[in-house]
Amino acid sequence: MTEPRISVTLVEALIADQFPHWAHLPVQPVNPQGWDNRTFRLGEEMAARLPSAARYAAQAAKEQRWLPHLAAHLPLQVPEPLAAGKPSESYPFQWSIMRWLPGETVAQTEAALQQSIAADLADFLNALRRVPTTDAPGAGLHNFYRSGDLRIYDQEARHCLAQLGEAVDGAGILRLWDRACQSAWTAAPVWVHGDVAPGNLLLRNGRLGAVIDFGCCGIGDPACDLTIAWTLFDTPARKIFRDGIGLDAQTWARAMGWAIWKALLQMCQGQTIGQNTLTAVMAET
Repeated sequence: MTEPRISVTLVEALIADQFPHWAHLPVQPVNPQGWDNRTFRLGEEMAARLPSAARYAAQAAKEQRWLPHLAAHLPLQVPEPLAAGKPSESYPFQWSIMRWLPGETVAQTEAALQQSIAADLADFLNALRRVPTTDAPGAGLHNFYRSGDLRIYDQEARHCLAQLGEAVDGAGILRLWDRACQSAWTAAPVWVHGDVAPGNLLLRNGRLGAVIDFGCCGIGDPACDLTIAWTLFDTPARKIFRDGIGLDAQTWARAMGWAIWKALLQMCQGQTIGQNTLTAVMAET
């Protein structure tokens, strides 16, 4: 299937056709854009969110179904679905209109704020793990097996290591990767966000105010939600986050494995952020 070309013109047409009572509102692209979805500001109070490709298409219906359930149990704001857009001749997937959540992402957070963010995020993820899971979706294609068995990415991780060659400490990374793959979550499955990244955390007045983009959510192993320890936090904030989460050493080993997998992929794609993550991971060993 050819991926849809998502533009302001397309979003305006979809809204005019399916939600004509909002057709008078201005549509503006949000920058920076996400990867799985394209987001457009709709007036002052709403946002249109459209999956960017077929492999992300199931996320819209999942968010519509589960975000209200999650919101009722969480200490911070999460996106609120206001309407569900339907596939059409011009756009082939279900899409959503959400309430707009104000705030700045924590991607460029000053070191002085990291410790309060680490504490707030630990509290949020602890609350997320306590949300009832009846009928909730387990790991699968809808969330690229986040919350599932890390070993599903074993071949991909080893392929990236081979590609990177002497650019990385292959033996050291492989040792950590093998350790991560040797354990599994044996407790009851819990809710995970699935993509706890700096761009999905919104800062308000120096504190974490909202968590967005639940397209990869599901239930299973919470280790995948802990990679932020190395992708954002410095050493003092990482300790606060780890102490606040309170999970066992094997879960943290798997979290390190998730961070390694993501970092290797980024490096193979030429993204320097992957090297920064690997440096933080290796500094702990």
